[in-house]
Amino acid sequence: MPDKSRLWTFLTKPLLLSLAAGMALCATAVTSAHAAEKINFMLNWVAGGDHAPYYYAQKMGWYKKAGLDVNIIQGSGSNVAVQRVAAGVDQIGLADFPTMLIANGKGAHLVAVMAIYANSPQGIYWLKSSGIKSVKDLAGKKIGNPPGDAARAMWPALAKKVGIPANSVTWVNIAPNAKIAALKAGTIDATTSFYNINYIFRRVLGKNMGFASWRSLGINPYGNSIFLRESYLKAHKNAVAKFVAVTQKAFAACVATPKPCIDALIEANTGLKYSGQIQNWHEVEELMSSHTTQTVALGWFNPKRMVYTYDLVKKYIGFEKPFPVAATYTNEFLSKKYKMKPMKLP
Repeated sequence: MPDKSRLWTFLTKPLLLSLAAGMALCATAVTSAHAAEKINFMLNWVAGGDHAPYYYAQKMGWYKKAGLDVNIIQGSGSNVAVQRVAAGVDQIGLADFPTMLIANGKGAHLVAVMAIYANSPQGIYWLKSSGIKSVKDLAGKKIGNPPGDAARAMWPALAKKVGIPANSVTWVNIAPNAKIAALKAGTIDATTSFYNINYIFRRVLGKNMGFASWRSLGINPYGNSIFLRESYLKAHKNAVAKFVAVTQKAFAACVATPKPCIDALIEANTGLKYSGQIQNWHEVEELMSSHTTQTVALGWFNPKRMVYTYDLVKKYIGFEKPFPVAATYTNEFLSKKYKMKPMKLP
């Protein structure tokens, strides 16, 4: 009579191996089915207070819990972000909305899914000691900023608004980091910069700082917005919906309690200081706040202002090929439960 234990071992060993292999295959299938969707998120610039919500969401694990593997990439300008996303190098980007529109006019098919800056971040600076009292006094003066800068391209709109000829100023090419030094040295009479680093100009120039925001002068296109390719949106709609939902939630959390968000930003980016980045963030809150974001939803695009932004860019910069503005944005993924807190805009 055969040894029952040996017979059992003989009979079950292949079965156990087969069962183990089957379980491994099932585990692989389940893992693949639930694998996190990888997203390269390209910023418009190097990390600063305006980017705190993304790092906060990352630290809190919100993107991961939503099934997203988000890689935040440091930026070097809106043009670069737009080019990389349009080329499919990155899935989602952050850029100045007019820059995105210009790319669409060249044949790109980009769609904005959340407005970060509901107001134009553009500002213009001068020294009060120069005798300049307003933008109108810049006629005959030198304005310094990088070649190809969006402010330079949109200058004709501002000049017309304040009542001076667009060609009444001389443009001087300078590097982004040389603006304040050139202004103090007198090699230029004025310069332009985004409002969210207004605190740096205030700190360096003090009471001698002259300033005007473009939005206060009546030139107020949409600013930085989260965008992606239309083809990516169609193929990965669920992932896009999750990314926007988490990001909108993070911005709302940072508006309510900024400190944890700035802390998360600094933990992820050595060299940044809390004092400067919290000021950056509070200036960003002003850029985020509008009647629409206060009453409808944080990040919401107002259709009338979108038409205004399109028409402004079309008139002063131009499109190689016109396109319907309604195809360049969607509010589909934004929740109306998140709103900006009421605040008075400068």
